[in-house]
Amino acid sequence: MGRSWVTQWRVEFLGREWNFVDISSVVVVLGLHCLTLLAPFHFNWDAFWVAVALYFATGVSVNLSYHRQLSHRSFKLPKWLEYFFAYCAVLSFQRSPLEWVSIHRSHHQFTDTLKDPHSPVRGLWYSHFGWVFDYRSRFGSYEARMKNVGDLIRDPFYRFLQHTYPLHAISFGALLYAVGGLPFLVWGLGVRSVVFLHATLIGLMAHGEGWHNNHHAFEQSARHGLEWWQIDVTWYVIRFLEVVGLATDVKLPTKTQKKRKALSNNYKISEEKLETKLINNGKL
Repeated sequence: MGRSWVTQWRVEFLGREWNFVDISSVVVVLGLHCLTLLAPFHFNWDAFWVAVALYFATGVSVNLSYHRQLSHRSFKLPKWLEYFFAYCAVLSFQRSPLEWVSIHRSHHQFTDTLKDPHSPVRGLWYSHFGWVFDYRSRFGSYEARMKNVGDLIRDPFYRFLQHTYPLHAISFGALLYAVGGLPFLVWGLGVRSVVFLHATLIGLMAHGEGWHNNHHAFEQSARHGLEWWQIDVTWYVIRFLEVVGLATDVKLPTKTQKKRKALSNNYKISEEKLETKLINNGKL
């Protein structure tokens, strides 16, 4: 993707280096949270339902497009529909498709290690939110930029979104204000975006992304809620698209794969219990 002053320029602050992207991320996140504080003073039902509708549309689009299709190739869509969901996801303030996919692929490659872009090894605050403000941690260095998304970089549409990403979300905010004034801006942009930023802590509100163990067990599965009682709204949308013939090559784990994974997990648990018992008995 080439070198850019927004990533190469750096300043020392609070014991670490910050580049322009880090500082911009802080400004945007703080701005959204401050906007959300105005919610009680600018409430009306139209604004509330706009926020609910956009929460669903942009949230499901992040999961369906950025995560399950672009990151893991769990299914295929016609290009026009693929681009539609990707653009809706851009309006979520969850970064551009190229950057989001790059971060997520690195997460799977280095899960729960220091190389994991949002590793829990660094603590709850860092794994939940601190990593958002640390460009170097996301890509390993200021020089390394999205080397694991070569398949997407070749697409002009995703390159366009990469270079223009902030403009789309800001323009959408201006549109909300033009249509419904401050209530639409506060609820449709601020509240909706902030709730989704923190929704990873509450699985049900993440439209099916909360079944994280299932996802890591079967990374390419288009369905994360593998049991009937595991609500997975994103999967319901994918399944609907499959039924009407728009989603194809939908990947799901077979019964054999599930059984093999269950046996593997049981074996690991037994090994861990045995090791713990031996340690307690002073034999290790």
